[in-house]
Order: sequence, then structure tokens, then C-alpha cells
Amino acid sequence: MRNTRERIIHAVSFEVSGLLILTVLGSWGLGYPVTEMGTVALVGTTLAMVWVYIYNLAFDRVLVRLTGALRKPIWLRIIHAILFEAGLLIILLPFIAWHLGIGFVEAFWLDLSMAAFYLLYAFAFNWVYDLMFPPGGVEKRG
Repeated sequence: MRNTRERIIHAVSFEVSGLLILTVLGSWGLGYPVTEMGTVALVGTTLAMVWVYIYNLAFDRVLVRLTGALRKPIWLRIIHAILFEAGLLIILLPFIAWHLGIGFVEAFWLDLSMAAFYLLYAFAFNWVYDLMFPPGGVEKRG
């Protein structure tokens, strides 16, 4: 298990490096100015952090009300993830379209591309992070 300090370092390094990579790749690959992509990435990340708190709180409350427990079998975890991403997409879409001065269809594809980026980035970042800074303590097996 990681301690609080390690978790904070992990979270901050994940967000900062993700913002930098997304800003540079988005600007280079899509032709938007770095400042515009940086703003989209920063607002997107900030809204995602707020949304993850609100969404998980609401989801867990509804789950407890309906089932009396917080257990999430794999099928429910899949639904949870899909609904989270759909909600974030809806939240970000108007901002992206407005800020970049583009239509909703183009904003939708950009938003979807950002979600795909973070899916791959989270996998790669956490893998490399764990290789570079292995978690301390005893691993449970079995």
C-alpha cells in the first residue's frame, strides 16, 4: 500500500504530465494553438475531478438505496464506467465547442479523443510509475 504522501505525488504527477502531453499532442495533431488546447485540457481535467466526486457519491447512494450494499460486480462496474464517461462527455461538450469555436460534432470527436487518450495514458502512466516507484509493503496473493 502507498502512504498519503506517495498517493499525492502520484496524483499530481499523473495530472500534470497528462495535461502537458494532451496539450502538446492536441495542439500538434489537431492544429489548435497550444494556449487553446491547454485551456481545454485544464478545464477538462478540473471538471473531470469534480465530476468523479459527484458521480461516485451519487452512484453509491443510489446503489445502496436499491440494493442495500456497495458491492459492484463486473457488469455493474462496466455500466458505472460507461455512465461516468457519458456524463463527462455531456459536461465537456458545450465548453469545447464554445471555447474552440467549433460545432458540436467536431467537439464530440475531440472530446471522445481526449477520453481515449486518458484511457491509454492512465494504463501506461500507472504501469511505468509502478515500475519506477514500486509500492512498499507486502503484496497479498491468492
